[in-house]
Amino acid sequence: MPKLKLLHIIIIILSCFSSFCQACNQIDQDSLLSLGFNISSPGLNWSSSTDCCLWEGIKCDANGRVSHLWLPWKGLTGTISLSIGNLTHLSHLNLSHNRLSGEFPSSLSSNYIKIIDLSSNHFQGKIPSTIFRLTQNLITFNVSNNSFNYLTGSLPDDIYTATSLEQLSLSFNHISGSIKNGIVNLTSLKFLELYSNSLTGLIPRDIGKLTNLESLVLHNNSLSGSLPSSLKNCYSNLLRSLPDDIYAAASLEEPSLHFNKLSGFISNDIINLTSLLVLELYSKELIGSIPRDIGKLTNLKYLLLYRNNLSGSLPSSMMNCTNLKTLNLMGNLFAGNLSAYNFSVLSQLETIDLYINMFTGSFLLTLTSCRILMGCKNLNVLFLTMNFMNEATPNYDQNKISDGFQNLRAVSLAGCQLTGQVPLWLSKLTKLEVLLLSGNQITGSIPGWFGNLPSLFYFALSQNNISGEFPKELSRLQPLVIEQNKFNRNKPDLPFFLFPNQNSTSHQYNRIFGLRPTIFLANNSLSGRIPAETGQLKFLNVLDLGNNNFAGSIPNQISQLTILERLDLSKNHLSGEIPASLSSLHFLSFFSTAENNLQGPIPSGGQLHTFPPSSFEGNPEFCSDIANRSSTTQPRTTTNIGLPSKSSNNMDLRNGLIAGTVFGFIIGSVTGIVYPLP
Repeated sequence: MPKLKLLHIIIIILSCFSSFCQACNQIDQDSLLSLGFNISSPGLNWSSSTDCCLWEGIKCDANGRVSHLWLPWKGLTGTISLSIGNLTHLSHLNLSHNRLSGEFPSSLSSNYIKIIDLSSNHFQGKIPSTIFRLTQNLITFNVSNNSFNYLTGSLPDDIYTATSLEQLSLSFNHISGSIKNGIVNLTSLKFLELYSNSLTGLIPRDIGKLTNLESLVLHNNSLSGSLPSSLKNCYSNLLRSLPDDIYAAASLEEPSLHFNKLSGFISNDIINLTSLLVLELYSKELIGSIPRDIGKLTNLKYLLLYRNNLSGSLPSSMMNCTNLKTLNLMGNLFAGNLSAYNFSVLSQLETIDLYINMFTGSFLLTLTSCRILMGCKNLNVLFLTMNFMNEATPNYDQNKISDGFQNLRAVSLAGCQLTGQVPLWLSKLTKLEVLLLSGNQITGSIPGWFGNLPSLFYFALSQNNISGEFPKELSRLQPLVIEQNKFNRNKPDLPFFLFPNQNSTSHQYNRIFGLRPTIFLANNSLSGRIPAETGQLKFLNVLDLGNNNFAGSIPNQISQLTILERLDLSKNHLSGEIPASLSSLHFLSFFSTAENNLQGPIPSGGQLHTFPPSSFEGNPEFCSDIANRSSTTQPRTTTNIGLPSKSSNNMDLRNGLIAGTVFGFIIGSVTGIVYPLP
């Protein structure tokens, strides 16, 4: 009996303790509710009537103080108010991949802060020094890719005192000034990523004291001088140029030879690096050919020679690199007949990007040649953009697709001027997520079976000769339709997929950096009505149907696409009024109904009135307020992800944006860190 009573007492105590742990501090709760961004974001269950420790994205410590504010990929907009400074026990802050703007939150005052990730937002201004005076516990500071407004200024002096830092990521901003020698004090650093800024001066000569470094990425700056010899003390994947003595470093394992001032030839002596796993040479100034004996690098897994002026044919010895997983030769001058190479021996190959080269041959035309790549059973990414010009679209034996290509998740045949119809074999690619067929001469209609591809979220058939109607079956695309808590998938193992958290699904899990859920059918000859079923694509970010022959009215159901960012219905034959419900599309950054037969007023409220007159011009029956608006109104910032009109000569530039966006993240994620909610 005494033992039983003791057990009851323990249960009561634990119950009370559990209850106590979940009780939110009132100051913290009030501060969260006044942060300034849109807490009404879909799925966010924040309410003053509930305990904030139970809110989505919030964790509390044993005293009911907020320790985690973790809301990546939530579509948050607005600014962060000074009230964030009241969260004095905050240890983990992650608001990355939203649309937050304004000044960088300088009021952070928690001495417990360990992780700050505000990357991929729209912040501006300088990084405040005070953040680095708060604590010696800061492990991660990531404000990269605030590229809409950009963070500016120099690296704050106090950053050199944050000795616990393991990740410092400031890439894709406008950070200027030099990297001071004080950086060598950050001896815990593993990831130092400062690329695509405006940094000048020399790389600190003692940077080799950072012996824990696993990633040093400094390209796309204006750094000068030579590479410090002290780097030999670091993990060998930090080398970013080709000093003469590098070829003697036979034990070198993972140099990512990636530096913005690199030029000249690649010496055949590189074959001495027999332990090499990653060879990454990007500079726009490398010339010559790939060393003929590169096949002696049999341990090589990643061969990344993109955006140079390399030429010639591929050395036949490359087929000896049987451990190769990624081959990226985009943006060079390579040529030759690929049919001569037995790619099937590269059984580990996952990614091929040959974008903008001059490869030729029957590579795409016959099943025999197709088997060259069908033998690569692990192939996930196939980018052949702007090669094999004016060939017919490959129309392979349906029964043979099961022997290869079945794992493809991203395919680009854009800009090849291919003729014929959309090939039926694509319907067998049940893992396909990204399909780029823009910039060809494809005819016929859009097959309805596209709607049966269970993973397709980016679909581009722009600038072709496609006719017929918008197939209603496209409104069944699962990643664009199914609610995220109902659309479950195993996480893919591709290097370019980003997982914001352990529960990422649907439109979140498959967001390649900068490549959002899209249906892009502009510059064709599509006709008929835009189907009302389009409104079922609730997770669509981009719908571009411009420069076609669509008629009838704009479906009111488009207003159900609540996270739509780009809507282009220009240069069609649409009639009637713009539905008033479209004013509820608050995320729109681009909107155009120009050159149609629309009439009536612009719907009041919302943001349709914020777009320039060019978004509505060419509709003679529109009300006069359009004509009276200032012609100096500036359009909202938008990223043009499409191809130009049929008369444009800049197709290669637009294609480059698409392919570069996809592969840019493939490269970046080799050394990137993504933290799940602890």
